[in-house]
Amino acid sequence: MRIALVAPLVAPIREPQRGGSQAFVSDLARGLIDRGHDVHLYAASGSDVPGVRLVDAGVDPEALGVTLYRPDGTVGDHAPAESAFASVYSAVGDHRYEIVHNHAFDAPAITLAASLDAPVVHTLHLPPDQAVAGALREVMRTDPSPTLAGVSAFQVRAWRRLFPVDAILSPCIPTALVDWSPDPGEGAVVAGRLSPEKGVAEAIDIAKAAGVGIDVYGDVYDADYARTRIEPRRSEHGISLHQAVPRSALWDRMARASVVLCPARWEEPFGMVAADAQACGTPVVAFDRGALGEVIVDEVTGFLVPPDDVRAATHAVQRVGELSRSECRAHAERRLDLQRSLDAHEQLYGRLVGTAAGAAAGG
Repeated sequence: MRIALVAPLVAPIREPQRGGSQAFVSDLARGLIDRGHDVHLYAASGSDVPGVRLVDAGVDPEALGVTLYRPDGTVGDHAPAESAFASVYSAVGDHRYEIVHNHAFDAPAITLAASLDAPVVHTLHLPPDQAVAGALREVMRTDPSPTLAGVSAFQVRAWRRLFPVDAILSPCIPTALVDWSPDPGEGAVVAGRLSPEKGVAEAIDIAKAAGVGIDVYGDVYDADYARTRIEPRRSEHGISLHQAVPRSALWDRMARASVVLCPARWEEPFGMVAADAQACGTPVVAFDRGALGEVIVDEVTGFLVPPDDVRAATHAVQRVGELSRSECRAHAERRLDLQRSLDAHEQLYGRLVGTAAGAAAGG
């Protein structure tokens, strides 16, 4: 199949990745190419995905900073995104694709795709919000309407209260590329953007209460949060703050950790960090929010504790030695591997291409 993938434009698609959706889009593009598909990845300027044909539509990601997603429902300025996606879809329209698959989470990325002739899939990587819901109300009235996919059963249920969602396309991970260790590791790791919903400050509190050191990996997303909640902890004993690193380096540190912490403060749409950790053989302690219960097997590959319960999470950290690192790895291989996600994508694409061909023949 000839496929156009449209990436989020708020950051280049390159290591170290800005977020989970960016990492997954690069894995998806390579995986589809390995399966024999002709894939073009439309991404912001400065992207670099080895082995993938990148189409640079001339979008400067720095100009889209005002559009960054906020879980509190704050809506940014859509004007820069409108211009950016108009440029992207103009370039997409110059080619004959069988499928266009949008992974960006800006409202203009949804409304402007309605002008395309090819079947369009929108993967909804984030929880429902007002701006995206408004864009979907507009395009779902078109004929043909786009196909919607979510990244977990939990997230699909949330979106289905508003719109029909046709598929679950989970952002699984390439476990074959991840080295793991069966040996007990040392210390804790938390990784993710420095913003309130990722719970980095809570992870530090949990590690300190449990008496273990913690490595924090992540770049500033919410400047006020990073300045007031994270940076002051830099001088505390046992806390090491790091900028985001390439995934291979993060996997290496996770494999040497005793636990990875995911104390999410929002309804986590999937939980790629938890999936990464288990592929490394490392148990996860997480607040039981969003889809984390679909990614972690409670009391087998980690512990799920009540949301915001730092005391329960601290106790769970002290119990991770009871869990099998081999079972963590096996669960990742069985349930969280990229090949499962590629299968689901191919099945959806094949159905949509067949439907479009049938409609064309009938028309």
